[in-house]
Amino acid sequence: MILAEIGDIENFKNPSKLLAFAGLDPSLYQSGKFAANRTPMVKHGSSYLRYAIVQAATSVRRYAPEFRVYYDKKMAQNKHYLVAVSHVAKKLTRVIFSLLKYKSSYEPQIA
Repeated sequence: MILAEIGDIENFKNPSKLLAFAGLDPSLYQSGKFAANRTPMVKHGSSYLRYAIVQAATSVRRYAPEFRVYYDKKMAQNKHYLVAVSHVAKKLTRVIFSLLKYKSSYEPQIA
């Protein structure tokens, strides 16, 4: 489902473009000198891709040690469960981008 929704990875110059397409990038709210620091995801883009990545992130945080450590770090920062999972989803999206763009295999970075 993820590959079908992404299509050709060459359509995305960098991971942030893919995050925006999936609707996983944070929204911005600024007015004058005020800049909000707690804003929701924009939820623009492919809702199917967002759903598939969040579901994959829910599973990968359980079984991949690198993602589990990252999830635990976010929970230790007193993030809400859904916020922590969305951070894992963003990390997973960046990994997916790299794997597809550079045609490489996944190598866990945990020591």
